[in-house]
Amino acid sequence: MIRKTKKKKSKMRILLSLLIMVVIAVFTYQYITTFVNQHLLEKYADYRTISTPLLKTGHDSSISISSDRLSSPYAILIRLKDHTVLMQKNSEEKIYPASLTKIMTAIVAIENLSDLQEKIKLSNSIFQDLYKSNAAMAGFQADEQVRAMDLLYGVILPSGAECCIALAEQVAGSEQNFVQIMNLKAADLGMDNTHFENATGLHSENHYTTVKDLAVLLSYALQNNTFRKIFTSSRHSTQPTNKHPDGITFYSTMFEKLDDPRVTGGKILGGKTGYTDEAGLCLASLAQAGNQEYILVTASAKSNHESEQYNITDALAVYNSLGKE
Repeated sequence: MIRKTKKKKSKMRILLSLLIMVVIAVFTYQYITTFVNQHLLEKYADYRTISTPLLKTGHDSSISISSDRLSSPYAILIRLKDHTVLMQKNSEEKIYPASLTKIMTAIVAIENLSDLQEKIKLSNSIFQDLYKSNAAMAGFQADEQVRAMDLLYGVILPSGAECCIALAEQVAGSEQNFVQIMNLKAADLGMDNTHFENATGLHSENHYTTVKDLAVLLSYALQNNTFRKIFTSSRHSTQPTNKHPDGITFYSTMFEKLDDPRVTGGKILGGKTGYTDEAGLCLASLAQAGNQEYILVTASAKSNHESEQYNITDALAVYNSLGKE
């Protein structure tokens, strides 16, 4: 009887010890997570160098197209030199940005990575949810070691979601932490009608912006030479990796759909497309016409990847109208 009592007490002590260990582990995890998050946000605050583009309404008699003629229900045209809004259509109404989100993902990664030649390993966990969501991919594989610079090209040109998550994890430890930095950057830029839930643009009701906010973002991002070079590239070949010894060649989703980038008095220099069922066809683009550069952001054109690309035709119509009498 005494032995049984001792055994019961021994079991109770073991269970109690295990319970205490679990409680300690939980509190330790919460403390470390909170500390890391705080450290990341403080680090971001220390390195912020914001030159916020302030948009102003203007008039340009050379624009010979009305916003009513566009297929996209949301649009804004800006002269980049002085950030003057030359045309707008429902520019402050809520939209879903789809892969235009990746403009923010790219610029935040560029600003927070000290070495863009550093190789980053893509974990297996990155791919599981992305495959389920049918997200656009650049073509990298689990356990592949890829230069940060090549991942950035993978974000913008083929719109690779795995590149977004890999960069997010490298910068902030997790996509969730990275999104906090994205939202801080949006606030710093005065993107008051924007909230990000993820780094890829996959649809979420609480992941939204406006074409005006996206124009502010793109104006800001183009001040960064690395971002501008990537954004205006039509193709890019990566360095060899452990999974792709010959590298991978990316092609811009915009330039693939654009038969001829030439427009009246200039050309379309670069762009980022976006599409989900909820967001419709979106495009943020940069063009040169005459001696000026312009940004056009359009969203929610009712079409899909297989039908006419109204985001592209809208851009051609607007840019071709510049300089016409």
